[in-house]
Amino acid sequence: MRNLLILFSVFFWGLVIWYAYTQMIPRGQYGVVFLGGILELFIFTELMSLAGGGRGQLFADLKRAFSRENLVDTIPLSLSAVVVAATCSYLAVNYQAVAIDRAGRALPNEYVMAAAFSIVIIYLTWRAFGQTFLIVVLAGFAYGYFGMYAPGPLEHGGLGIERILRTVVISVDGFFGFLTRLVAAWIALFLLYAGFLKAYGAFDLIMRLAFRSARYIDSGIAQTAVLSSAVIGSVNGSQTANAGMTGSFTIPLMKRNGMKPETAGAIEAVASTAGQVLPPVMGAGAFIMASLITGITYADVIVAGLIPAVILCVTIFVAVHYVSVPQLDSTDPERLISEPMPRAEFLTEVVKYGVPLAVLIYLLGIVQVTVMTAALWTATSMLITGVLIPVLQAAAGTSDETAGAATKRVAWETLNGAREGVIVLAPVTIILAAINGVVDILTTTGVPTAISLTLMDLSGGVLFVAAILAMIICIVLGLGMPTTASYTIVALLIAPTLINQFFLPELASHFFVFYAAILAGLTPPIATCVAVACGIAGGDFWKSCVEAIKISAPLFVLPFVFVYHPEIVSSEFDLLSLTSGALALLGAVAIIHGINYRFAFGRPITFGARIAFFTTGVLAMLHPSRIVQFTAVGVAIAMYVVQSSVGRPKPIATARSVFGLSGRSAPKTGQTDRE
Repeated sequence: MRNLLILFSVFFWGLVIWYAYTQMIPRGQYGVVFLGGILELFIFTELMSLAGGGRGQLFADLKRAFSRENLVDTIPLSLSAVVVAATCSYLAVNYQAVAIDRAGRALPNEYVMAAAFSIVIIYLTWRAFGQTFLIVVLAGFAYGYFGMYAPGPLEHGGLGIERILRTVVISVDGFFGFLTRLVAAWIALFLLYAGFLKAYGAFDLIMRLAFRSARYIDSGIAQTAVLSSAVIGSVNGSQTANAGMTGSFTIPLMKRNGMKPETAGAIEAVASTAGQVLPPVMGAGAFIMASLITGITYADVIVAGLIPAVILCVTIFVAVHYVSVPQLDSTDPERLISEPMPRAEFLTEVVKYGVPLAVLIYLLGIVQVTVMTAALWTATSMLITGVLIPVLQAAAGTSDETAGAATKRVAWETLNGAREGVIVLAPVTIILAAINGVVDILTTTGVPTAISLTLMDLSGGVLFVAAILAMIICIVLGLGMPTTASYTIVALLIAPTLINQFFLPELASHFFVFYAAILAGLTPPIATCVAVACGIAGGDFWKSCVEAIKISAPLFVLPFVFVYHPEIVSSEFDLLSLTSGALALLGAVAIIHGINYRFAFGRPITFGARIAFFTTGVLAMLHPSRIVQFTAVGVAIAMYVVQSSVGRPKPIATARSVFGLSGRSAPKTGQTDRE
C-alpha cells in the first residue's frame, strides 16, 4: 500500500506540474480535479494507517485495513472515496454547464450529490483536524441555515438548504473556490519542494548548521530549535504540524542537555509559530495575502514582511538566550553530530539546496514571474540538483557509493519526496476547502458587514479599542486552525473593517490580522501549538503556556505597531520605515529583557524593574509620537546601564553575555556569571 501511495502521488504531481506548465484548462475546472485527487490520496493514506503503515504485502495490508475491528473507519472512508470520485468527475466533465450555463440553478440529482459531498468534506475535516475545527465548520453551516435566530446585527433571513448546497458545491465555488484553486496553482508546488527538501536531507544540513552555532553562543542548543523550526516552518502551512515534526527531535535534544520540559516545549512552540511569518513563503500565508489585496504582488508582500520578521527573530533569539542559559549544561557541539561532514561534502550540500532557493529568489524578486511559474521551476531545480549532484559525485569517485547505488538511492528519495509532499498537502487542502465553503456561506449572509458595524459600535470609533477587539476576535477565530485557514477567515471578516471604517492601509490591516491569527496557537486555553510541543516534552500544559507567552511577548504587541506605524509593512525601505522598525526592535528587546532577565535585586526592586522595562518597551514600539518613542528607548538604555553597574560586578561581561558572546571556556560557577 505504501508503494501504491508513492505511485498515485507521482501521477498526482504529474497532473500538478502539467497544469502549471500548460494551463490548458480553466483554473476552476482544474481546481475540481485537484481537490478530487488530493482527497482520494488522503483517504488512501488513512486506510494505509489502519493497515499499520502499509509496508507489508498488498493483500495482507488490505485485509488488515478492512478487518472487523476497523470497519467503523473503513466503511465511511470507502463511501467517501466513491462520493468524491463521482462528484468531482461529474463537475469536471460538466464544468461549463454547471458553473456557467446553469449558474444559480441546479438539477435534483445535483442537490443529492452536493449533500453527499458536503457530508464527506465535514467527515474528512474531522479526521484530519479533530473536534475543534469540526465545530467551526458545523457552526458556519448552522449560522447560514438558522440565521434568523442570531442576536442583534448578526441576524439574517436564513439560507435554504438548496441555496447552501449551491453555494458550497454546485456553483463550483465554496469547497472548490479561490482558496482551493490557490492551493492547486501555488501552494501545492511549494509543498512538493518542501517534500523534496525533507527527502534529500535538507533538515540534516539545517541541524548541522544549528549545532555549529553552539560553539559560539551559550544558548546554541536551544537556538538549534529556533533555527530549524523557523526554516522548516516557513514552508509549512501549520505551526502545529511544524511543532510536531521538528519538535520530535529538538525537544529531546534540549531536555538531554538540562532544560526543563516546560521550557523546551515553549521554545519549540514559539519557534514553530515564528516560522509562519518568515519570508519568502510565510507559511503559505503570503500567497493568500497577495491574492486578497488588489494591486499587490507576491513580491510586495514578502518585502513588507521583512522588517517584522527581523524584529521577531531578534527578540526570540534574546528571549531564548535568557531562559535557556541558566538551565543548559555545558555541551561540546562536536558530540551532537555523530558523523562529522567533510568540508567538500558540506559545500556540495549547500550548493544542492542553495541553487533552488536562488532560483526562487531570482524568479520572484528580479524577473517577477507568476508565483506558479516560480514554484514550478523551484521544485524542478530542487529535483535536478537533488538527483544529479549525488550521482555525479558517485561517478567522479568522490563519495563512498557507486554510480548505480547512488542512482537507486536518489530515485527512492525522489519518490519518497513526492509521497511526503502529498502527506503535507492533503490536510492543508482539506481545511482550506472547508474554510472556503464556510466563508462563502458567511459572505452570502452578509456577516462581514454585520461584524464591521458591531466592531465599530463596540469600539465607539476609537482605533485602539477596535484594534484590541479585532485582535481578540482573530485569536478566537484562529483557535485550532493552521495558519493559512485562520488567516483567511480573519482576512475576509476582520481586515475589511480596519480598512473601511478606520482607513488603515490594506497591507497594514492584513499583516495585523495575520500576526494576530497565529497567536491562537500560543494562547490558552486551546494553544494547539503549545499542546503538541508539551506533549512531546512531557511538561505541564499551563506552565508551558506561561513560558511560551513570556518568550513571545513582543509578538502580542507587534500587530499594534502595524496600526500606529503602518510604514513598517509598506513594502518600502525608506528612512521612515527603517526608523520605525529600529524603534520597534529596541522596544521589543526591552520587553523581553524586563520579562525574562533574572535580575540580581530583591523582589520589590525586581518587580519594579520588570514593569519599567515592559512599559518603556511598549511605548517605544507603539506610541505615535517620535519624541515619546525615543525617550522611552533612552530610558530603557539608561535603566540597563544602571542595572548592569549596580546589579553586576562586571557590567562589560554582562553586556557581552546578553548577545551570547561570553564563550564556553568560562566555568559554569553560577547562573549570574553565565547571564
